[in-house]
Order: sequence, then C-alpha cells, then structure tokens
Amino acid sequence: MNAPLTHLRFLLRAEQQFGSKIAVIDDVQEWTYAEYGIRCRKLATLLEKMGLSSGGRVAYLAYNSHHLLEAYYGVCLAGGVLVPLNTRLSADNIHFILQDCEAEYIFIDPEFLPLLEKCPPLASLREIIPVESSSRSPLQTSNQTDPYELMIKDLPESANLDVYKVRENAVAEIFYTSGTTRHPKGVMLTHRNLYLHGLETALAYGTTDSEVQLHVIPLFHVNGWGTPQYVTCAGGTHVMLRQFDPQLIFSLIEKHQITGMSLVPTMATRLLNSPGTNSYDFSSMRYVNIGGAPSTPSLVRKITELLGCECSAGYGLTETSPVLTVARLKSHLKSDTSKKYELLAKAGYPIPGVDLQIINAEGQSLPWDGNSVGEIVVRGDTVAAGYLNAPQENDLNFRNDWFHTGDLATIDSDGYVQIVDRKKDIIISGGENISTIEIEKVILNHSDVLECAVVAVPDNHWGEVPKALVVLQPESSTDEESILKHCRTHLSGFKCPKSVEFRLDLPKGGTGKILKRLLREEFWKDENRRVH
Repeated sequence: MNAPLTHLRFLLRAEQQFGSKIAVIDDVQEWTYAEYGIRCRKLATLLEKMGLSSGGRVAYLAYNSHHLLEAYYGVCLAGGVLVPLNTRLSADNIHFILQDCEAEYIFIDPEFLPLLEKCPPLASLREIIPVESSSRSPLQTSNQTDPYELMIKDLPESANLDVYKVRENAVAEIFYTSGTTRHPKGVMLTHRNLYLHGLETALAYGTTDSEVQLHVIPLFHVNGWGTPQYVTCAGGTHVMLRQFDPQLIFSLIEKHQITGMSLVPTMATRLLNSPGTNSYDFSSMRYVNIGGAPSTPSLVRKITELLGCECSAGYGLTETSPVLTVARLKSHLKSDTSKKYELLAKAGYPIPGVDLQIINAEGQSLPWDGNSVGEIVVRGDTVAAGYLNAPQENDLNFRNDWFHTGDLATIDSDGYVQIVDRKKDIIISGGENISTIEIEKVILNHSDVLECAVVAVPDNHWGEVPKALVVLQPESSTDEESILKHCRTHLSGFKCPKSVEFRLDLPKGGTGKILKRLLREEFWKDENRRVH
C-alpha cells in the first residue's frame, strides 16, 4: 500500500495524538490541536463555500498570526494552493505576483489594504477577506470584532477532502523569491516536498512533542523555514510573533518556556545589542538556528552565551523547501573544542534526504578538501517542482537531474559546507576572485561594527573593487582608516576594500536579510554594463 505523501497527515496525527495539548499561542489567545484542526477545516469550508476551484490560488498578506498558520493546512484541505506574500513588497510586486499566480482570493491584514488598493484590478481575484491579527488589536476570546471570525463562526468543518486521495505531486504552496530576474519567481512546492521536508527537518533537529517554537522568522519566508510542518508533525507548540522585537522575544521566552527559534544574523545581532537581558529567564531554551545569510563564529558564540543554549547555522533556499544543511556538531567531533564555533558557524552538512555536491564550470564534482571552490548543486526529496510560468529559469536552474543553487562553497573532509559567495556576489577584480562574505566576516569582528555589507563598485583600472558599507555599534565611533587597517591585518591585500562608507542602516528584506542587490545598484546605475 502506498499512502500519498502530504503534510495534511501531520495535522491528522497531531489532532489524534495531541488533541488536548496547546498547539498555538497568539498573544492572549491559545488553541489546542483539536481546536486548531477545527479552525483549519472551517477555513476549508469557507473557501469551498466561496467557490475555490481545484488547485485555485489563495494569497495571504499578513504578519505572523494564527490565521496564517491555519492557512498552511486549511487552504490545502480545500484543495487549494497557498501563496504567502512578503509584507515588505511594493504594490507593483504584489500586483505582479497576484496576476502571475492568478490568485482567486486574498486574506489580508487591514494594515495592508492601502497597498492592495494601489494595484490595478485583477481578473482572477474574486474576493478580499480582512483578517485581524490578535497581537495588532487584542481581541476577546469570542473574536467578535474580527470580520473573518464572523465568517467562519457558524460554518461546519469541511469533510470533502480525503487526505489519502491527495495527489502527492500536486502543488501545495507557491513562494515568490527574488533573484537575478526582474520579477519575483514563484517556487512551486508539492505535498510530497512538504511532507518529506517536515520529516527530514524534524529528524535533523531532533524535534519532539516538548518543542515550544517561537515563530520569529516570518511565515511568508518558506513557512518560517518549514516550522508549520515539522513542529506540527512532532506535536510541538507554536508561539506566534507578529513582528521582530527583542524585548518582546525575551519576555515570550520566559513566559511560554520557549525551547527554540530561528534567526537571521541581523536579528541575532539586535538581540545581542538589546539592554536588560540579565532580567529574563532563558533556562528553557535548547537551541537557536541561524540562517538566511552566512554567520560568524563570534556571533554563534555570543548567542550561545546569551541564551545558554546550543546555537548553530544552516543553509537552504526557497527552491529546497528550504532546509538543506545544519551545522550541528557531529558526535565524533565534539572533543575538538578548538574548532567548535568555526564548525557551528558553517552552513553545515546535509539533512537526511539531501544529496549535495560542489561542481566546477564543466559540471565535474570537486573534492571535499576544504579548499576547492565550486557551485552547490543538490537533488533530493525537498527540491521544488520548479518555477511557475518561467520555462527559461527552469531550464537554467533545474537541469541534469540537479538543482543549481548559484552558491559557491567548499566542503571539508568531515562533510561540512562553507559558503564562499553567491556567484553574482563574487567580485572579480583584476582577474582575482574576491569573496564578499570573507570580507564581511572580518569587518564584523571589528569591535565598533554592528552591520556591514560589501559590494562591487566600478573601477577604471581593476574593472570592479570591493567597497564596505558599515553601520556602527550604538555610541561607537571610528573612521575609515581604522576599518581598513583591521582588514589589512586579516586579509590579503588584494581582498581589502578600497573604501568604506558609514551608513545609519542597511536595506533589508522581510526576514532582515541585507539586500546587497539594492546596495550594488546605487553604484552601477549609471554604468553601461555590470562588471562581475
């Protein structure tokens, strides 16, 4: 007997085995798994009642909330495809995505209605449904002030979909990711992708029903790194966080006995630089995952010391559901304490179900010697079905049975991946390849530096050279020469930035990841060509 692989089976298991346990905490409200399952099914009933077509797209433009968490199961229970939208996108991008995926319905936090109103009419869009985030305007248990709650209040639970008749290769979710193309690309994740990613990440992270996960990463960012699946699969508890706020995070850890969370490096840095940490109890914390951008040994060590728990980096992409690797210490390497934080800050080694290699320009596999640099290619259970309406991008990135990530890396003899750079972020200066990430890691170790990004800027002699854009620590002061001297101490001369510019802040995406593409454009917009 072959049962279809669908993440909807995680919800069934959680209802059956953990029905009376608290599943979701959102501000002052909480629901058991039995209640959460009912709410997911009522959403499915609502969509069926409104006439959602089979495979119809349902968009959400909302902060982290129980509404969005319910959508990860409710939309698919109705036979639809969920399309979570980045809350920091422009009206033009929102319009493009809704048009590209032919969204039939959009559930939206009222705060974003003015953004949606800027979009031209869409032929496919049937209805706009406001959802009030509980942490935006605290509600009574009855939720009588929320229009969405009134819509589902008296609805029966949907009973139309037999999850064991789901086509596992059918698309379940579409996430739009920005890249080298003009418009975002819709990554199609199947039921099979989500099911196997949930199992494989739960195994890699050691997730159990004692898990209390704080959703710091926005759920529009590939489920907040797959958490709606693997936490539900294990019967853990979801704690929602509407927007990043260090003091609120600290208080939620103490109040709800949080055991784990995921961060991007800029979030981790903000936590480290927040006052009053000594007044909170972090003893419940077991782990922190850092991803979304390369980390440093120093950052991993400081988070470990602050929260008193395991902290490690990882790596993944929207196209891989997303987690590919984790940097937890292998048991036979734990005795070598001198390499501990260096290993924990790497991208790590593949989770079960992922086959990962590095290749050269000719497509040949490179040795795992810690020195050979090649493009990461992957295959396995969690690689997406492809991009929606983008045949050329599919042919470029999904070829020869491998997904070509565009990331350059080394792999050491123990199997740990070290990201060197994005292909497009490699600076080729006078014929020499220079890694922007390598420079950034050095600059971030300067005591006065809070954040930095290194980008290529035009140079008449070398073609392009590295430039550092730096945000200083609060109440710190330094000058360009101090940063350059620090770089010259730790880097080869040709790798050192040719200039340093101080900024009050750096542009970031919805997860806090620094948008180097926008920074680069400042310096290349008047050039006839891009030298890379």
